[in-house]
Amino acid sequence: MTYRSDLLRLLDERGYIHQLTDPEGLDALAAKEIVPGYIGFDATAPSLHVGSLVQIMMLRRMQQAGHKPIVLMGGGTSKIGDPSFKDEARKLLTGEAIDANIASIKRVFERFLTFGDGPSDAIMLDNAEWLDKLEYIPFLREIGQHFSVNRMLSFDSVKLRLDREQSLSFLEFNYMILQGYDFLELSRRAACRLQLGGSDQWGNIVNGIELARRVDGTQVYGLTTPLITTADGGKMGKTVNGAVWLNADQLGPYDYWQFWRNSQDADVGKFLRLFTDLPLDEIARLERLEGSEINEAKKILADATTAMAHGEGAAREAAETARKTFEEGSAGEALPSLKVEGEIMLVDALIGLGLVGSKNEARRLITQGGAKVNGEKVDEDGPVSVVRDVRISAGKKKHGILTR
Repeated sequence: MTYRSDLLRLLDERGYIHQLTDPEGLDALAAKEIVPGYIGFDATAPSLHVGSLVQIMMLRRMQQAGHKPIVLMGGGTSKIGDPSFKDEARKLLTGEAIDANIASIKRVFERFLTFGDGPSDAIMLDNAEWLDKLEYIPFLREIGQHFSVNRMLSFDSVKLRLDREQSLSFLEFNYMILQGYDFLELSRRAACRLQLGGSDQWGNIVNGIELARRVDGTQVYGLTTPLITTADGGKMGKTVNGAVWLNADQLGPYDYWQFWRNSQDADVGKFLRLFTDLPLDEIARLERLEGSEINEAKKILADATTAMAHGEGAAREAAETARKTFEEGSAGEALPSLKVEGEIMLVDALIGLGLVGSKNEARRLITQGGAKVNGEKVDEDGPVSVVRDVRISAGKKKHGILTR
């Protein structure tokens, strides 16, 4: 389909569109007026990770196309936890922990969006504002009557758990009703007409659209993105050492830069379109590079993504640290560091610096010749004396510094 609106044309060209509930209707609306659209983010940790970045970037694209992004923090829904494609229930968090997580997560969005009172300025809301005030019986009478249990059981997010004979609590089962209610409330409070999300949210989004139509007679729309995977079929943002967090206090800018620098060759073009603002013709040129030249495209990807998440200065420092580490063999200030009094076993150093995820992995790395101390291979575990700074390496791309 050829889109008339800048919004859908931009999202389509950059690879964000997987499903649309009413392409013609949304395209016509976006072509004639500012469309407020939202994405919800539950506060189950102090930081979002790279797996949420495509959603954040979609809100950024909305604003770039002249529309109004709404960031909905799940202060209410985080008390339940989204069961979509989870094998088991999430640990229930206290209200205090959720509030602390929201305060921490908010800092990320200020890097990607412009907030304010203007027509296309972003706003941030918290669904605890209305969900915490709901009374059970009135809610069941007003909202519950519009949800079919038969249909809810057919959604993949629920069906997967039931097919595996894994427990799905009544608490979690209510999540999709509350998310549908969020869309209804946002259509009333903020004239929201669009919900965006990952493909796993399709059922929840459709519920909200139908609820708004049945209760208020309001026409709203839904759009989902494809599941973002790496070229080898892996899940975006999952690494040996865990999640790639967006907050600098959870993962430093250098490690964030390295994550993008280590992208697979086949992913560079897709990641440049999704996660940077580089022009499409420049991206087309970069993804045609072959051999060692593709590494320059990866550095451009790492620079652009790190600058967006952590600022231009942090991106320059990370790039310079990488250059010094790999081209000059010296230690840069942005490398992960671990303070040591006297000496430390090499296995413990590898773990403490975050270069490996377990002692077994560390021992395997050592026996396979992948561990180095100040550039020299070490083939067995032993004490590392820290009289001055010591550079520890895990393979060719992961490095850290032991300091006194």
